Amino acid sequence: MTTGVAGSFPAGLGSNPGHPVPLGFVFRSRAKDEKAPADKAAVTDSKQTRDPQAPKGRPTPKRNEAQSQRRSVANTSTSRKDAAKRQREDRRAALERQRQALAGGDERYLPARDKGPVRKFVRDWIDSRFNVAEFFLPMAVVILVLSVVRVASLQNIALLLWLVVIVLIVLDAFVSGFRLRKALGERFPDHNRKGAVAYGLMRSLQMRRLRLPKPQVKRGERP
Repeated sequence: MTTGVAGSFPAGLGSNPGHPVPLGFVFRSRAKDEKAPADKAAVTDSKQTRDPQAPKGRPTPKRNEAQSQRRSVANTSTSRKDAAKRQREDRRAALERQRQALAGGDERYLPARDKGPVRKFVRDWIDSRFNVAEFFLPMAVVILVLSVVRVASLQNIALLLWLVVIVLIVLDAFVSGFRLRKALGERFPDHNRKGAVAYGLMRSLQMRRLRLPKPQVKRGERP
């Protein structure tokens, strides 16, 4: 022990001037000692596994919802070939329904140009009467045969028949259009009748057995 004015000090601290004790060792901050255990504890806690019962930050889906999602993912094919195949099948089914509707008159699957009460009335109105234009094809065949025969009188008759047929078709179309327009105005005053008369005249040009949708009324029967 060394005795001095300031008091006594241990031998290892004051008696050896060649090896002074650093001040940091004597006056070391307690903050570092307190922080070290906390850091170690944080590292230790981060390595622990999450409790299965702890919340996941999102709601757990119900069992039936999860099953339906898995089933939809499993059943849905992302292949372009499968998608094209499904489109062809859907288009084929739609065409088949439309063909049956044209044959039976089912309004649900008819094309857009044939749907509606106005178009149905026009079809029934045209189908219930005789139209000169529907006989144009058989008359044209007869006239063509007469014009091929190398007889002057028959060729003149064929030419005259052409003129008669054309005039009759024009007159019949004019009268039919006028009467059909009047009937539509009386039956459907508040409906859109745009293009209905032209629709009826185009139908009158076709032979009855070749018309689509198929006629639903007999000749002479009022629609």
